[in-house]
Amino acid sequence: MIQIRDLTLSFGDKPVLDRFSLDIPERGVTALSGPSGCGKTTLLRCIAGLESPQGGSVTGVSPARTAILFQEDRLLPWRTVEQHLTDVLPPQRREMVAPLLRLAQLEGERYARPASLSGGMGRRLALARCLALDADLYLLDEPFAGVDLSRARTIMDYLRQLDTPVVIASHEPEILSLAHNIIFFQGPPLKVV
Repeated sequence: MIQIRDLTLSFGDKPVLDRFSLDIPERGVTALSGPSGCGKTTLLRCIAGLESPQGGSVTGVSPARTAILFQEDRLLPWRTVEQHLTDVLPPQRREMVAPLLRLAQLEGERYARPASLSGGMGRRLALARCLALDADLYLLDEPFAGVDLSRARTIMDYLRQLDTPVVIASHEPEILSLAHNIIFFQGPPLKVV
């Protein structure tokens, strides 16, 4: 169980997390939903160890074993689709390239560079690269932005079968309906509805 206890974080005089607590199950897909700007991304960044809260704790997860998909794809323009995966896969796991390309439905784009991909294709590549990491927790911030629903469902089916917890921040009702758990928020500061 990932336990978030009394997280407190402000940006200037704006409180984003105010003694916020939450438990995240050890398995399954947990979806976080709420209006833009309520604090979901900040919460994910705290769980990943990328933001240092002014108070509180996150236990049950190691930042070194956490993979995060940011809202931006952060693709390297000089690397091919395949290289984006091989760059993060250790040599003993390179056999994962083909299955990840299949999952992202990018098999025919193996040697393409990001500039030649559509927005949805770039998002699927960023997601595949994140899933290539051998992590104990996957934090996915708006993973299906620009991805059509049928492809998103295929990837969600894959995520639902993982033995590690997956936390998704999303506004899309169709995606939320495929999660094992849904938590609705309001804020700031972030609160469970």
